Amino acid sequence: MAGKYVVVDVETTGNSYVKGSRVIQISAVIVENSRITDQYTSFVNPEVPIPSFIKDLTGIGEEEVAKAPRFGEIAGEIHSILDGSIFVAHNVKFDRSFVAGELENAGFVNPIEKTLDTVELANILLPEANSYKLEELSDQMELEHITPHQADSDALATAELFLMLLEKAKNLPVATLQKLCKLSKNLNGSILSFFESILKEKEGRMESIPDELEFYRGIVLKKKQFSDKEAPIQSLAYPKGTEDKIELLQPLIKEFESRNGQFEMMDTVYESFRTNTHAVIEAGTGVGKTIGYLLPSIYFSVDLKEKIIISTHTIQLQHQILEKEIKVLKDAVPFSFRTALIKGREHYINMLRFEQTLWEPDSSYDETITKMKILVWLLQTETGDMDELNLSSGGKLYWKRICNDGSFVDKGNDPWTYHDFYLHSKNLAANADIIVTNHSMLVADLKHHVLPKSPYIVIDEAHHLEKSVRTKLGRMLDYNHIKFLLGKLGTTEKKKKFYILDRYTAKVSEVPSVHSFIVDNAIDGLESETDDLFILLSQMLKSTRSSNKVKNRRAKLRVSDQIRSGAGWQKVMLCAERFLDFHKLISQGVEERLALINKNQSSLSTAELAFLEEMTGFHEEWSEMGSQVKHLLSTKENSEVTWLESDHQCMANRTSVHRQPLNINQFLSERLFKEHKSVVLTSASLTANNTFKFFNEEIGINSFERIEKRYDSPFSYEEQVKLLIPTDLPEINSVSMEEYTESIACHLIAVANATEGRMLVLFTSHEMLRKTYELLDDSNELSDFILLAHGVSSGSRSRLVKSFQQFQKAILLGTSSFWEGIDIPGENLSCLVVVRLPFSPIDDPVTSAKLESVQKSGRNPFSAFSLPEAIIQFKQGFGRLIRQKTDRGVFFVFDQRIITSVYGKAFLRSIPSIKVEKGPLDDLIPSVENWLRKK
Repeated sequence: MAGKYVVVDVETTGNSYVKGSRVIQISAVIVENSRITDQYTSFVNPEVPIPSFIKDLTGIGEEEVAKAPRFGEIAGEIHSILDGSIFVAHNVKFDRSFVAGELENAGFVNPIEKTLDTVELANILLPEANSYKLEELSDQMELEHITPHQADSDALATAELFLMLLEKAKNLPVATLQKLCKLSKNLNGSILSFFESILKEKEGRMESIPDELEFYRGIVLKKKQFSDKEAPIQSLAYPKGTEDKIELLQPLIKEFESRNGQFEMMDTVYESFRTNTHAVIEAGTGVGKTIGYLLPSIYFSVDLKEKIIISTHTIQLQHQILEKEIKVLKDAVPFSFRTALIKGREHYINMLRFEQTLWEPDSSYDETITKMKILVWLLQTETGDMDELNLSSGGKLYWKRICNDGSFVDKGNDPWTYHDFYLHSKNLAANADIIVTNHSMLVADLKHHVLPKSPYIVIDEAHHLEKSVRTKLGRMLDYNHIKFLLGKLGTTEKKKKFYILDRYTAKVSEVPSVHSFIVDNAIDGLESETDDLFILLSQMLKSTRSSNKVKNRRAKLRVSDQIRSGAGWQKVMLCAERFLDFHKLISQGVEERLALINKNQSSLSTAELAFLEEMTGFHEEWSEMGSQVKHLLSTKENSEVTWLESDHQCMANRTSVHRQPLNINQFLSERLFKEHKSVVLTSASLTANNTFKFFNEEIGINSFERIEKRYDSPFSYEEQVKLLIPTDLPEINSVSMEEYTESIACHLIAVANATEGRMLVLFTSHEMLRKTYELLDDSNELSDFILLAHGVSSGSRSRLVKSFQQFQKAILLGTSSFWEGIDIPGENLSCLVVVRLPFSPIDDPVTSAKLESVQKSGRNPFSAFSLPEAIIQFKQGFGRLIRQKTDRGVFFVFDQRIITSVYGKAFLRSIPSIKVEKGPLDDLIPSVENWLRKK
């Protein structure tokens, strides 16, 4: 590409030039003829104070800028570099605003006319990138980035990223570039010029599409691979002996350790399959349970030609199993085997719908970027699975329009049937030995048989199974979703989906019995009833909220028999009936039109077929919404719990209704354990009080013959962890919440200074976390620390964990999701604090209903439910601290009940035997410092 590009990065004292922030360092990398030719860098004296967090982030303080030139002194040189060039930056608006502001303040005319944003380009050209932050892109693309958050290193990394993106764009097929150019017209002119100049260069040359790609209906995409199964190289005999297992695994696993627990687990899994027996296995941290169940599963599956389904809690774990453990085992075992990953159909792209949306005018910015991203992604994806994509929130909304959520179009009429990604995934699964799925999909299979039939199942992270089943079998209805569907449907006047459907019905010369004006009136009526319904529900929440002590927590209200018999609920029921009457009318109008058009499907164009495919998916969602209202509000089931939920302000548009089964043990007993020969359930935390009794009752396996095994962690916990219990904290019920939180904050400050951060603090309450964060943040004693808090600091859980690992003196406060599933090995985490024992709040709707149910059965609700549930959660929390044999740390429990209550010993018995110290915090601090000093 011809022309001069200047890649710029600035470090500043804050986020806004207009609000007084100023540049403290600038770097400009010159790119000409697709190579870096020069770089200019200078510190800048901002003549304003540099905040401490900027010093921590950039390493630039007053000392570095004291003798540096003011921007006005270098403005002429900067202007000369930028004049006549295209201004490139990572998040270009930020850098451009500062450079333009500084130049204009120095008396220069702003020379920046054309800009390119590498964030935008990376979004399009790197569709599968985990993150578009410069530091993480540099890691992923293996670009040199020596000192992140300093302008010279950031500018150079951005320039190298730009050149890499340029090269990637040059390698795109002409057909893909043509579509990118067309879509770019919805974006800024520089992006269009970027792709047009590359297209112009390529159109002058003859180009053939690589063998691995194919051109179909104007779109270039990767050919699907169908690999033949190879014959076994050696015997399929399962490696029973320890030496056999070591010989198999040692050459391929880095830093391999022979672990008896792992080998015994392999034999237990194999034996349970061989004897058609269920198994419940607790495998402690470090046992290596994933390979512990995969290896015997692979041998058994291939030898007996039986599929085995592996179910995990999250989609992330599905991918980890395929990309890590199965990859190792494919090289380890002396024969080939097939694996397949399968998810719900909504995860896969519908190519017919996608193709037609490419022709839509006036797309939003997010939609346009997502369409361009998908065009590039289709050149590399073999699965068509949206989880490969990094989508914005707007991109996810667009995906709902193009996902594979049902089929209206006959396969004979759909030109994309042969290229259907969901059908391809099902074909792969049908021919696989090992199928990897998730708990949600497994439950769907137990209900509707959506997976290939298999009598053998392994359920990993099985402590989540009960909740996963409850959630999947449950129902939820919220205001925003109903309004979203109504907005998509629209009246005839609004010319949305119903208008187009009505027009297509007329085109095929059919006249529906439900006239369009009747449907229009029903849509308007439903809009009004939705508002009324959720205002009534939010008012019910608000009335109970006024007496609640915790004002900032999410509001939840269990719909009990007492509430159902009240006047307020009767108003809700009457409103729901009117809602359902309007919903029924609209459904009849839509259903009739779809049926009339379906009779004439062969006469429709591809674009019309694509719309009807989308409309059918919409109608299924619409029908489900109606059944949700009927089920949630109009009927009562004693075996289920219903509740209302909203934010702490109880706004109508934040309110939702939920219903879940109270117990799922009978469902699993009949659909899972009775219908399958062998189900292996495993996790690091399944026992409470050294027994599987609670877990077995919850999941309904009690009446079935089973193997029960516990394999302890191989770590030397006595040498790696010390438990410390401060005795100078008040009992939580003896003081006010404010006083208790202040005591917690004071203790955390002392512990943080002793451990130099590297501390994860686990809470059971968002409200207590927030108040503690505010106290810590206001304290001058932690000014050198990076303080991160879930739900307070911006970013997802994984983003917060990454930030925590980047800083030496960091403190991370987390609630429920941080008690498990996060892995922070090594010195990044040296201190774990449990603020309170993790009992579920008794006012939680599901918990209160379960406690009532246990009591009605004649058992003690605390010992039969609350205590074992809390112990399992406590074990999960403890497991965050030691992730490998070289880790070392301290474990604080601030809750006095662990030593003052009768049941406290049950928590202590649930974790490995470790050194325990009790006493006032001042007496414990020296012990902390000495323990962490030992290596």
